[in-house]
Amino acid sequence: MASAGVFARSPASPKTRIIISLTTPTPPHHHHQTNKQTIKHSYDESHGKRYAPNPDGNKSPAVLVQAGGRFFYATAARLLALKFILSMGAAADVLALASLEVDMADIAEGQTVTIKWRGKPVFIRHRTEAEIAEANAVDLSSLRDPQADADRAVDPKYLVVLGVCTHLGCVPIAGAGEYNGWFCPCHGSHYDISGRIRKGPAPLNLEVPEYRFLDEEHGKAVIG
Repeated sequence: MASAGVFARSPASPKTRIIISLTTPTPPHHHHQTNKQTIKHSYDESHGKRYAPNPDGNKSPAVLVQAGGRFFYATAARLLALKFILSMGAAADVLALASLEVDMADIAEGQTVTIKWRGKPVFIRHRTEAEIAEANAVDLSSLRDPQADADRAVDPKYLVVLGVCTHLGCVPIAGAGEYNGWFCPCHGSHYDISGRIRKGPAPLNLEVPEYRFLDEEHGKAVIG
């Protein structure tokens, strides 16, 4: 068992060193001999300093950084939870943009109007009796995208379709083309009076958005 050591600094070296001298006593059964062995250990302090324990009891920088990190993550978690809760209920202006009320009675027979809904054009055509008969007389087997006119119009008088060509998204021209419906000038797609593709590269009919009438007279409709 080593006895208490003697600590001293070595002035000979340019580096700061701590020299620890340890004295090892002789075993108890050799009291008549004096045999001391000194073991020296040196520590190089040139690359850093040793600091005594903080007598003031202040928190170390590592503890402060750790506490700050926990506070940051807790705050971020609360913000994410609040954002999720708020997103569950749509704002009034978002709901207003999701649906659009249209006064159908203001559209004259034979007239096509274009309105904007969700950033896209919507064509509403008040069709004549002759146009309705023409749409119903088409042989469905001759269509690229077969659909009966009754499946595309809630009320035969009014056709409601998105004004976006199903080829590359151009806006067709109303009352043009070979089928008296819509014509896309970008690549030459022709749609009939029911908005069905009849000629050109477009693969599908003009899309019919979700809509409903608000009264029995079909004077008002809501799109969306």
